[in-house]
Amino acid sequence: MSDISESLAEIGQGALSGNAAEPSAGSGGADGHTHETKCLNCGTELIGSHCHTCGQAAHVHRTLGAFLHDLLHGVLHFEGKFWRTLPLLLWRPGKLTREYIDGRRASYLSPIALFLFFVFIMFAVFHATESEEKSTGGGNLIEINRSVDGVEAEIDDLKAKRATLSAKGASTAELDKQIAEKQQAVDAVRALQKNGLGEAFSGKNVSSDIPQVDKAVKKFRENPDLALYKLQTYAYKFSWVLIPISVPFLWLLFPFSRRFHLYDHTVFVTYSLSFATLLVIVSMLAGAAGAAWVGGVLFFVPPIHMYRQLREAYALSRFGAWWRTWFLVAFAGTALLLFFMVIMAQTGS
Repeated sequence: MSDISESLAEIGQGALSGNAAEPSAGSGGADGHTHETKCLNCGTELIGSHCHTCGQAAHVHRTLGAFLHDLLHGVLHFEGKFWRTLPLLLWRPGKLTREYIDGRRASYLSPIALFLFFVFIMFAVFHATESEEKSTGGGNLIEINRSVDGVEAEIDDLKAKRATLSAKGASTAELDKQIAEKQQAVDAVRALQKNGLGEAFSGKNVSSDIPQVDKAVKKFRENPDLALYKLQTYAYKFSWVLIPISVPFLWLLFPFSRRFHLYDHTVFVTYSLSFATLLVIVSMLAGAAGAAWVGGVLFFVPPIHMYRQLREAYALSRFGAWWRTWFLVAFAGTALLLFFMVIMAQTGS
């Protein structure tokens, strides 16, 4: 079976598994509808369109169209939740986080459901685009470096325009905002490069002085193909581990706070990881379409997203969200390194 066929099979299997959580029961008539007066799930007398005891729909549709609807609903909640959650995740992640924490949840997908769904899609896309990724090699890293240089050039151009406007006595507020956002993203990438996280897998002799880290990197270098296979196999199973790994780091940004608790941080982290996973999906699809540069551009998005999510979710000032964003970017790199160690530990000695 081809990689694409395997990916489609995985999507179908996952959808059917989700649909199995709400199976239909009872017998239907010739029109595909049931006409019962009691709930087929728990036997409660029906009042309205849903059972008031267990929540199952009062009338079960037994048609092929209804099955396909349930299939799509099981994957993406087409009836509204997914499409109400996604725009907020993209543009106002802080509002989404705060809404869910404060209990306004009926309109949105839960953070863990969204995260697991995106993880499932990510690995399905990975299988479908695996051959293309192998042929491009380290193209994404090259594109990221090129993108950093390109953004720095854009910053220089904006500074030149600002100087011109300033000399004329015109307002430079909008340019100042653009320069600050672009510089923030560049600084975050440069910080990761400085910490050597990117070099750890490049084949250079990088020593962290941490035995566990060096051992994991050594395994990766000795047999990259096997390591990648293990990453592919275990990362899917252990993706949820990123949540408990990341939460303590976020807690450090609000130590001993009486306003925010571990639950708040867990919701924040899970939605943030969902967004990061979505970026990976888009990057892989773009790479498969011959637009590897998209991955380089998207590399700058997470720091900006973190800033926006921090500010609105925790009602922070611009400065409060700004300095926490830098720490959060560094913590994210550390969390990924710890996750890598967890995965490589599954490969044995």
